Amino acid sequence: MSKLCGKTIPLVAVLAVFTVVLPVHGHHSFSMFDQTKTVTVTGSVTKFEWTNPHVYIHVDVPDAKDAKVVKQWTIELGSPSILQQGGWKFSDVKAGDKITASLNPLRDGTTGGLLTQVTLASGKVLGNGPGRGPAQPTAPARGAAK
Repeated sequence: MSKLCGKTIPLVAVLAVFTVVLPVHGHHSFSMFDQTKTVTVTGSVTKFEWTNPHVYIHVDVPDAKDAKVVKQWTIELGSPSILQQGGWKFSDVKAGDKITASLNPLRDGTTGGLLTQVTLASGKVLGNGPGRGPAQPTAPARGAAK
C-alpha cells in the first residue's frame, strides 16, 4: 500500500498543476487591442461565427476616402455564454446585415478589433457581454417620487 501511495500522490499533484495551468495558458491576453482607442465602423456582415472560445463578426466596410474600396474587418467578441448573459442570441446577426460597431482596434493597424458596442440591423444595441457595453436603464429606487 505504501508503494502505491508513494507513486499516486506525486502523480495527482502533477495532474492538479496541469489542470490549473493549461486552461490559463490556452487563453490569450487582450494586449493586442489598443483599449485606449475606440474606432467605429459601419458595414455589411459577411460572416458571423458563434463559436468557442470567442465569437467573431466579419464585416465589409467601405473605405472612408474611396467608397469603391472595401476593407474586411474582423471583430472579436467574448464567448457565446458571456454574450448570452449580456442579451445576445446566436440569431441576432446574419450575413448581409448592416451593423455599426465600436471597437478597440488592433495595435498593429490591421482591420480588426475587440467589440465594445454594436448597433444591429434591427436597431438593438448590444455590448460585449454583461457590464461590457451600452449602459442599461436603471430602475427607480423604491419609494422614489414618480
